[in-house]
Amino acid sequence: MSFGWSKPYEPKSDFGKWMDARLPLPRLVYGSVGGGYEVPKNINYFYNFGVLSGLALLIQIVTGIVLAMHYAANTEVAFSSVEHIMRNVNYGWLMRYMHANGASFFFIVVYLHMWRGLYYGSYKAPREMVWMLGVVIFLLMMATAFMGYVLPWGQMSFWGATVITNLFSAIPIVGDTLVTFLLGGFAVDNATLNRFFSLHFLLPFVIAGVVILKIWSLHIPGSNNPTGVEVKGPADTIPFHPYFTAKDLFGVGVYLIAFSIFLFFMPNFLGHPDNYIEANALATPEHIVPEWYFWPFYAILRAFTFDFILPAKLWGVIAMGAAIVLLFFLPWLDSSPVKSMRYRPKARMWTWVLAADIIVLSWCGGAVAEQPYIIISQIASMYYFAHFLIILPLVSRTETPLPLPASISEAVLKGKESTGAPAGQPDSGPAPVAPEAQPAE
Repeated sequence: MSFGWSKPYEPKSDFGKWMDARLPLPRLVYGSVGGGYEVPKNINYFYNFGVLSGLALLIQIVTGIVLAMHYAANTEVAFSSVEHIMRNVNYGWLMRYMHANGASFFFIVVYLHMWRGLYYGSYKAPREMVWMLGVVIFLLMMATAFMGYVLPWGQMSFWGATVITNLFSAIPIVGDTLVTFLLGGFAVDNATLNRFFSLHFLLPFVIAGVVILKIWSLHIPGSNNPTGVEVKGPADTIPFHPYFTAKDLFGVGVYLIAFSIFLFFMPNFLGHPDNYIEANALATPEHIVPEWYFWPFYAILRAFTFDFILPAKLWGVIAMGAAIVLLFFLPWLDSSPVKSMRYRPKARMWTWVLAADIIVLSWCGGAVAEQPYIIISQIASMYYFAHFLIILPLVSRTETPLPLPASISEAVLKGKESTGAPAGQPDSGPAPVAPEAQPAE
């Protein structure tokens, strides 16, 4: 967001002036991430996850393009083509492991990014559109990841696709037709693999387009901050570059170190061993489970074990979809005028309970479908929906928030006597007396 006090872009060279008059791309970059974009001075390292998500998407697109050059979307040779990439293509093993582990790391940073938005109230007005576009990106990520998981054509790829696509058959009237349309036939086969490969290659570029829309929508109200207090003047902001780009680069360094540890020392830790067995329609795995980042929603899906008016499978599909769609309505479910959980002690407590609940759902989603995991997932699923539909609306209407700081600068300088000097600079002492104001001798 460019404020009236932001330093305007001024090209220095003749070429820069010529370019600015015809294709103002440098001006756009300057206003988006350069010195022309002002951000609250108190944003912390939790705000790195937006940039890290973009980096993760870039890694997935680049490695995916390279892998697509050598992959064969045919059930007869798909599994062998992946082995060919791993063994015969120069640095193919690196591209494959970067892509596979990159998907997991993409979801890690996106989940942390969403959690930061929940905790600091980034979904509240005037940033509802930013939040909703983020949920759209999350849905596109889930679709892309699911279809990508099918492509290696291992046992878990085949049976995971079979189980998940058959869930749509629970939809009345159109269910079976929808499953046939998704699969391109009556079973997971060559047509399915071709469709999933095409969509898996296309959707990351769609995600990139929605990311651009999200950044655009963010630049209208500007970035939120940990206090949730809106910017009131130039003392509340700093230029994005170089101050926050330096903080982002530190976050990128930490991310790449963690990513490299998994990439080079335990590249298969986040995968499933059964996917190194070629798909066999006649041999069902003992325990069919999706990738770890789907586990919370898989637990909600399996929480329904008996028919009540509608079949249990249909209730599971509805609940799994509702668990994500519910996030679109979060800006209106939470009616508190205070954004940040720092100043909402009751809501903060329940938000941490939600975090624990999601961890429990993940644990149940990765476990076998038997007791006690079923009853635990049922209780955890009930709390998930109760949090958004009952607890959060009631707390937002009944809690007494803590006093908010008058401005972002006051929050930054809390506990220090403000002398009028910029943050981080010492007071220069009393102002000198102007010559004309000095007493005559």
